[in-house]
Amino acid sequence: MPDLYLYNTLTRKKELFKPLHDNEVRMYTCGPTVYNYAHIGNLRTYIFEDILRRVLEYNGFTVKHVENITDVGHLTDDADQGEDKVEKMAREKKMTAWEIAEFFTKKFQEDIKQLNIKEPHVWCKATDHIADQIETIKKIEKAGYTYRTSDGIYFDTSKLENYGELARLDSTKLKAGARVAMGEKKNPTDFALWKFSPQDKKRQMEWDSPWGKGFPGWHIECSTMSTKYLGVPFDIHCGGIDHIPVHHTNEIAQTWAAEGKKMANFWLHGEFLVIDEQRMGKSAGNFITLQTLIDKGYHPLAYRYFVLNAHYRQKLNFSWEGLDFAQHSLNNLYKSLAQLSEPISEGCGQFEEKFLKAINDDLNTPQALAVMWEMLKSSSCSPAQKAHSLFKFDEVLGLKLKDKFQELKNKTNNIPEQIKELLKTRQQARQNKQWELADKIRDEINSLGYIVEDTPEGQQIKPKQ
Repeated sequence: MPDLYLYNTLTRKKELFKPLHDNEVRMYTCGPTVYNYAHIGNLRTYIFEDILRRVLEYNGFTVKHVENITDVGHLTDDADQGEDKVEKMAREKKMTAWEIAEFFTKKFQEDIKQLNIKEPHVWCKATDHIADQIETIKKIEKAGYTYRTSDGIYFDTSKLENYGELARLDSTKLKAGARVAMGEKKNPTDFALWKFSPQDKKRQMEWDSPWGKGFPGWHIECSTMSTKYLGVPFDIHCGGIDHIPVHHTNEIAQTWAAEGKKMANFWLHGEFLVIDEQRMGKSAGNFITLQTLIDKGYHPLAYRYFVLNAHYRQKLNFSWEGLDFAQHSLNNLYKSLAQLSEPISEGCGQFEEKFLKAINDDLNTPQALAVMWEMLKSSSCSPAQKAHSLFKFDEVLGLKLKDKFQELKNKTNNIPEQIKELLKTRQQARQNKQWELADKIRDEINSLGYIVEDTPEGQQIKPKQ
């Protein structure tokens, strides 16, 4: 089996992947902030992380996958200023913050189900782990990395020698206001661990703490919950590239301060989905949800196929023409399924080797798709062997091909007895080399709404689309 190589953002190079403990891979993926619907740019990241998990499992590793739900602490400007995103939406919708978080959590989980993204083994909500986060902040405080301002408890990044290593930040050259508003911060890169509730109004989500009533900063939840469920260090931490300079950099800093250890061995990040070279986002006004695609007649898995056509570390430009091509390709794949037979115990070995080599080269899904199509067009293995290999490939691709094959098979099993008898007669005519009679019967079957194709494994029949 070829070795698995993954691009580690921390070292800026592909590295041979080996788990820290035996054959188990412990993986944490940054989940959604549940104040609005996920857009398809967000969902691209979750598809990439799903491919990663599937590739790990394809290679025989046991994966423990943890994902958070940010339902408190993520402020509107990502820089410890502004209003909590969940509470802001609650005010606008005249709902409670808890209702908003629950509603958009369910919507997110519905989206990933439609995209055939595997659920994590552990969902962890920030609001369910407030006491744990307070304990982590206490550890950081005891280690001497905190200071107090009028609006919260902050992490002093100047006390950590390698702060910003993940993002290649040179904190000595950052000027006040270059990254975030300074306020009472000592350094522009300092960040909130605990924010105090405003004195002039009551928040819906607030808790007592040793420092005063308030709520956790955005970053502390991930350090706390990942290490709670996965230990420290764990194997892989994932997210979008926008997490590199602030969120993940701060996770690394506070975990080191609290635990005295590095947080994770590998850091993987997915690139943006863009429209006309602009990042998709709510503030940019180019916000497209999965439901938008469905309402326009696209299958959710057509979007998954669209994403698989680009490497996860490359920007992907979204266009309706590109999605049309993905839908067309998916339909052609389903048509190819109709030509296959029940899988046998062995597949197309040479193509399985090429497929594994592609996915083990830092999740090269475009190359993996090319191998799949090369196999389907090849005459070097039978329809039954192709089915075996295709279903193996789909353990990684996640296009639900077994389900579609079974659906097509069920349609074939419902063929009327009249058609079955004509098929038998045609098969006998072919064995007797009565080609004209065989063609005549094929045309008759066609007129009754069915298509007959001759393959190396015999006649294949399917209803007309």
